[in-house]
Amino acid sequence: MTPSAPYFTPDDHAIALLTLAELRMLEARSAAALPPHALMARAGASAAQCLLDALERDPDARALPVWIAAGPGNNGGDALVMAERLHRAGVAVRVCMPIEVKPDDARWALDSARAAGVAIESEPPASSDASDAFDRFGWLVDGMFGIGLTRPLDGVFATLAAHMTRRARQSGRVLALDVPSGLDSDTGAPVGGGEALRANATITFIGAKPGQYTAQGRDLCGTLHVATLDVEPPAAPSIALNATPLFRAHMPPRDYATNKGTFGTLAVVGGDTGMCGAPILAGRMALYGGAGKVHVAFLGEGGPPYDPPHPELMLHHIDGFALDKMDALSIGCGMGRSDRAKKVLADVLALDMPKLLDADALNLVAQDDALAAQVAARGGAGDPCILTPHPLEAARLLGTDAKGVQADRIAAARRLSARYAAVVVLKGSGTVIASADGRVAVNPTGNAGLATGGTGDVLGGLIGALLAQKLPPYEASLAGVFLHGLAAETLTGEGVGPAGLTAGELAPQVRSLINRRFYAPR
Repeated sequence: MTPSAPYFTPDDHAIALLTLAELRMLEARSAAALPPHALMARAGASAAQCLLDALERDPDARALPVWIAAGPGNNGGDALVMAERLHRAGVAVRVCMPIEVKPDDARWALDSARAAGVAIESEPPASSDASDAFDRFGWLVDGMFGIGLTRPLDGVFATLAAHMTRRARQSGRVLALDVPSGLDSDTGAPVGGGEALRANATITFIGAKPGQYTAQGRDLCGTLHVATLDVEPPAAPSIALNATPLFRAHMPPRDYATNKGTFGTLAVVGGDTGMCGAPILAGRMALYGGAGKVHVAFLGEGGPPYDPPHPELMLHHIDGFALDKMDALSIGCGMGRSDRAKKVLADVLALDMPKLLDADALNLVAQDDALAAQVAARGGAGDPCILTPHPLEAARLLGTDAKGVQADRIAAARRLSARYAAVVVLKGSGTVIASADGRVAVNPTGNAGLATGGTGDVLGGLIGALLAQKLPPYEASLAGVFLHGLAAETLTGEGVGPAGLTAGELAPQVRSLINRRFYAPR
């Protein structure tokens, strides 16, 4: 950070994601150590600078006034400080404050803004069409409610949120302070099942929040900037943002004196009759992900003798195939739920090697207590499985429904990791990676390009390849999820997505990312 920009944009940084409880503790500690109103003054100043920087990059908006909605609490106080700073910088500002702020800090901010001559009104801009009324402004700022909102938006604030959301979707230039109003900062779901405002950018204070990176949070926050306000994060935060520093040290060196055995042998197990494509996709990704050798073991009949685009893949029927000779296993894609599949999964769980369970392997575990006990026993013995469910599969494993999982994705991932003594990769927007030892990370990469068939299969192949290369299960999961999502983002930046991106296109891009990030010549 520099004095001219007292905020930063997280970019492959393993920062802490602070829960509401952690934030309240930090706020209380800072308030006791700092002069009165210091945190609010810093927050408003950081927000003002963020908007000034945006105006500098946007000549069309510089000629238009800024409109700010201020709520009745401390978020409204932050907005008032911001308004005063912009006003003193020569930016035309109008503040809409439907209900006068109440907390002492916010009252101080209100008095200061009034003394500076900031235009403050109680009604939103009037027009025959409320949407047209906002067209006269360059940027709209949501300073209505921050963290800790306990009920859905209603009344005038719900109306203002709807107008700003419409503006964000149609023409942009909506900035939220701390969190978009109505968003639960812990879960990424709207508070109380209501609606939450959609912004194009958010400047958040003290630290980023988990709900800004998972569930609906990524869509609602837009580009996220963090202003720490010079507050030190907790020594041991409960949740981290997934980033390269969390797994870089575990990537294997690629010395001259290595061979294919150095980088492990993976078997992808799955593919019942008529479903051979899924394990082949996973196997191809494993090749591109750096595994030394990759086998595919089909459960069903009619599997191809070899893979023409990738004859390096070794294809087999599972009968007589020596799974116990592998360095790691990825099982479940396209395997079905037959008695045969159940028997194969039980045999795999008895083997002493790293393993990942996906797709039908997860569904079999969910419906069979003996298999579930085997999974938990592996973790209890110090050999945790990796489980990679999407929300519906997670719901089956937990005996709930997908809506309940999505309402608090982090809590669901923690419950899964505890129940199965496993590393859990709860897929979705803001994939959550949770370990039974308490470590939790939320992944910031990925986009709508991954919303197509087969992308989960290739993720399983990639994490399996990393397991074969001796990455520990948690770090293999972090690396696989991060690179998988980043590949989709990179391809989208090149015009290959998000619409029409196919799962098979991810593998070559993942290979490029691995080599550029970890094995570039020095």
